Amino acid sequence: MSWDSTEHPPPRPALAEGGLQSPASLLRSADRMRRVSRRAFLSGAIAAGLLATDMLTTRVIQNQRRQTVMLTANDDDAKRRFPGTSWVLFPGYKTSWEQGQLIITLLAPSLGERGQLAALGYSNDGLDVDQVVAAILRYASQNRLTRLHFYGHSFGGMLAVDAASRLLRMGAAPAARVPQIGSIVLDSTPASKYDVKDLTWFEGIVDLYELGFRVPSMLRGGYELGERIINKHERTWTQVVDETLEQLTPLAPSSVLIQTESEYIYDWDVTRYSGELGQVQMGFIGNPGDQTVDYESARARWQRYFPDNLVSSSLETTGAFPAHASPEWNASLYNNVLGRLLPQLDPLPRPVGGAGGGAG
Repeated sequence: MSWDSTEHPPPRPALAEGGLQSPASLLRSADRMRRVSRRAFLSGAIAAGLLATDMLTTRVIQNQRRQTVMLTANDDDAKRRFPGTSWVLFPGYKTSWEQGQLIITLLAPSLGERGQLAALGYSNDGLDVDQVVAAILRYASQNRLTRLHFYGHSFGGMLAVDAASRLLRMGAAPAARVPQIGSIVLDSTPASKYDVKDLTWFEGIVDLYELGFRVPSMLRGGYELGERIINKHERTWTQVVDETLEQLTPLAPSSVLIQTESEYIYDWDVTRYSGELGQVQMGFIGNPGDQTVDYESARARWQRYFPDNLVSSSLETTGAFPAHASPEWNASLYNNVLGRLLPQLDPLPRPVGGAGGGAG
């Protein structure tokens, strides 16, 4: 049977799935694509704008933090009670300015009984011990301080010992106006790179730095997350996420600072400072469960090289979580430990007329 194409055209075949579409369907598809493309464009533009803003903010903040500065805790009562004495916190590895100020503030119940409170903010251009010492001297001069106590938070204890040694040598010069160093608290501080449990971690960062490679922030965020997941037994998942995100904010230390801190730890030699601290009293506190620094190894080295300075090395921060140098997470526990340590390092004068005191 044949069809007459002029009078009776054959019926239009039904459109198979995936086959040709009618003009109306094509118009509807084009309209949907136009709406999707508009949303995608707007989303992309917003994302690009946020990224550009973040990069600009990061650049502005990091430019502002190109100097090594002293961050003080506003405590008028401490200034009144201790006009010539102050604590200086040497923050640990990868510790931001904000974290440093938080730590020194949270330790006020114990440290604040012996002096004013301040913390160093390291330069984003990299760790420079000369700048650290200069910042301490400016702070002492501006506030007419004659006596300083140092709190070394993790690797900051290495830097505290270094700075104390330099200040003592400077103070030996005739007519030098350098404050006296009273005591140094070493909080889970390694006395050698060999006290660091994951030494290969530092070796990689130091090798990259010495080859001239600067780790981008996003890449750093990845390895920060990986390092914390590997050491998950030291942290809750909330701490893992919080600490990783802290390293990705514009307020975080720069990659250059982190790499120079790594190099400083890797090259630090405890024997250079043995016998260099004069009458400075030292105390070591730590946690046997520390998975970052070998507690027993570090403790033994401090005892070996500073027998005339180390007053106490037996007080532990057992129960702190994370186990390594974590006063910002365990302030009450740390203040309790320091409350037992500080009277050994720097006994407070007995009140006149009190038990064992002078005549009333």
